[in-house]
Amino acid sequence: MKKVFFALFILVAGLQTSNAQTPAGTQTPPTKAEQEVLDLSKKKWRWMADKNVDSLSLLFDAKAMFVHMGGSWGTERELDVIKSGNIHYKKAEVYAASVKLFGNTAILLNDIDLVAALGSNEVINPFMVTEVYIKENGKWKMGSLTFSKLSRPVKMQTGKK
Repeated sequence: MKKVFFALFILVAGLQTSNAQTPAGTQTPPTKAEQEVLDLSKKKWRWMADKNVDSLSLLFDAKAMFVHMGGSWGTERELDVIKSGNIHYKKAEVYAASVKLFGNTAILLNDIDLVAALGSNEVINPFMVTEVYIKENGKWKMGSLTFSKLSRPVKMQTGKK
């Protein structure tokens, strides 16, 4: 796990440096493998919002770690929290996603807004989310998911949507 976090640190530092030096519109398109991981990540956000524990349990590695604002825990607890409905968001708006492959490891950085339904109100929370996937036996498995709060303000919208 220390190797994953070290690789994650190096990736975040490298991405921030490279993004700051890359002129807008000159990013290279993702490779087939990178696109596969990006698509899987999009599905994961839908499955989490839909409380699709069956699909998520196939995606999450048994030893995966999940770091949220309220703490960190393993796969079993993450699935229990999702299944119970204690994750109240109804969708994730992904504004930017980047992926880097290191052999059989993929690291994604996502700039997202989580849209939560609280009664007739919506609360929109901005996050930077880091995902680590490991390819095992030809399939990608999630090894970690880490939420970091962004400095953009939380938005509140009243009324039914």
